[in-house]
Amino acid sequence: MDLMYTDTSSMPPLTPPTLHERHAAACPPGLWAALALIALYFVLQAVSGTLIALAIGMATGFIHVQQGMAHLGAEVRGMLAQPDMQAVTMMLTLSVSAALTLLVAQRKWPRLWSLALPPGLGFTLPLRPLFLVLAIAVGLAAPVLGGLLTHLLSHGHKVSQDIQQLGGSIAPALRIPLVLVATCVGPLVEELLFRGVLLSALMQRWRVGWAVAISSLAFALIHLPGLQWQSFALPDLTLLALALAWLRLRSGSLWPAVLAHGVNNLVAVAAWFVAAHPLG
Repeated sequence: MDLMYTDTSSMPPLTPPTLHERHAAACPPGLWAALALIALYFVLQAVSGTLIALAIGMATGFIHVQQGMAHLGAEVRGMLAQPDMQAVTMMLTLSVSAALTLLVAQRKWPRLWSLALPPGLGFTLPLRPLFLVLAIAVGLAAPVLGGLLTHLLSHGHKVSQDIQQLGGSIAPALRIPLVLVATCVGPLVEELLFRGVLLSALMQRWRVGWAVAISSLAFALIHLPGLQWQSFALPDLTLLALALAWLRLRSGSLWPAVLAHGVNNLVAVAAWFVAAHPLG
């Protein structure tokens, strides 16, 4: 499954980085650096999530430090058992960890940040506005087609995500902030990690097709915990990742992939919230 650097369609050809781009990219991301950045993102979630939960608990009176460390864990778990508190903690945690991850990547690879093609990270306008339209189409089609595929593979088992269960339980006032985090913050940092840094690192070692396949599978696997380890959702996530990688490489920009990812998430969470809280 190799995406060659040739093109017979009317779309812009996918060409290797120019000599100028290679000189500008003095230090392209290596595989270990890419994996370290992905790991850093999840470590930041764990650390910032703990600190944010403690801060919210103390500010709201759910946690009483004077009772000692022995009761601290139980108080945190009790607070997070409440859907609204869990939602606020999750939104703040994802926002903080995403911002720090983006900052680290921009500081580490400043010359790669706005270069169009790998090893560039693609934070530049797409080659044609048409790719933004294609991104919206991909984002709208992916949840429908992926949902049908997952339904066939699950053999009638209910497919659920942590955020789905959370979205069905929180107060209506928290739904819009949760949607914004799920459709803006999450897609931005995940596209940087998987279609930006990791894909660029893999393309330094292997052909484009292998790099796309490996980064797409990694993207799917990393979502398994949030899917409660329901492996029949993997094909759906892998196909979505393949489409996002295609958009990133063909458009010469990361933004169409971010847009498609965000629209995909928007359709999914909108369906969850409408089902959980019907209007009227």
